Amino acid sequence: MEEKKCHITSVGGQALIEGVMMQGPKGIATAVRKQDGEILVEHHDVKRISDKSKFFRIPLIRGIIGFIDSMLIGYKMMMYSAEASGMEDLEDVEMNKFEKWLTDKLGDKLMDIVMFIASILGFALAFAIFFYLPVLVFNRLNTWSGETLTAWQGTIEGVLKIIIFVVYIALVSRMNDIKRTFMYHGAEHKSIACYEAGLDLTVENVKKCTRFHPRCGTSFIFVMLILSIIVVSVLSVFVPPELKQNRILWMLIKLPLIPIIMGIGYEFIRYAGRHNNLLVKILSAPGLWMQRLTTREPDDEIIECGIESLKAVITDNPEDDEIK
Repeated sequence: MEEKKCHITSVGGQALIEGVMMQGPKGIATAVRKQDGEILVEHHDVKRISDKSKFFRIPLIRGIIGFIDSMLIGYKMMMYSAEASGMEDLEDVEMNKFEKWLTDKLGDKLMDIVMFIASILGFALAFAIFFYLPVLVFNRLNTWSGETLTAWQGTIEGVLKIIIFVVYIALVSRMNDIKRTFMYHGAEHKSIACYEAGLDLTVENVKKCTRFHPRCGTSFIFVMLILSIIVVSVLSVFVPPELKQNRILWMLIKLPLIPIIMGIGYEFIRYAGRHNNLLVKILSAPGLWMQRLTTREPDDEIIECGIESLKAVITDNPEDDEIK
């Protein structure tokens, strides 16, 4: 097996429905396993907000814009994979009269509308669980303790967010459909790790590589949670107790901090991708540990999707895509 120079790249990806999306020097490509077993590899032209102005590419700002871009692109690719994999094929599904009426009236737009509504509900649920619930729980605990926890409000709320996030992922990871998606997530990481190790992209080589990667979105979320504990704890010292006791007002005070935390978190993930010092290891450790839940060891067919999507976006010279 020919071994090449080891390199760290900016290649990244995302698990899809029965497939993997990769981003690299050749743009964005997906590899989706169709119902007949064939792997459909497709390049996609996407418009990024970050390409509209140099302002969107300066440090801190680029993290916020990059997150928005990744959400929009991820949603589009997820919709594409649902269609390409045959998930949207309803010909053999028995529909009731209302469903038939909706299909006749809306046609191809039906799935887009359903996914849009689901996204709105998902954001609302995420806000309730990860933003409102920690404040509610803290207020209850603080009341029971006779207001002795007020000085620690920011720290306790942050710890509660981490606990809720871990429990949520642990529960979701037990669902069969999610388990399979997490296998594609593992294939994405292992394929990139194989490429960055300078090994030939074969199923056997990818199998040997780690499924844990410091630039994963899971690590990004954990870095944001840790940063939020630090930032909100400092803020909590300067906010009068009577304002913090008002749940709605306290949440509104914290909202402007989200873009700042997001921007700092993005810069750290970029830094972590290029360094392996003690600070990086400490801050990356929780996210890497969480990847034991958000990734699973893929089988050969799933690995093939990861390899094909990666091959579609890399160049013949790996040094062209090293992180600068």
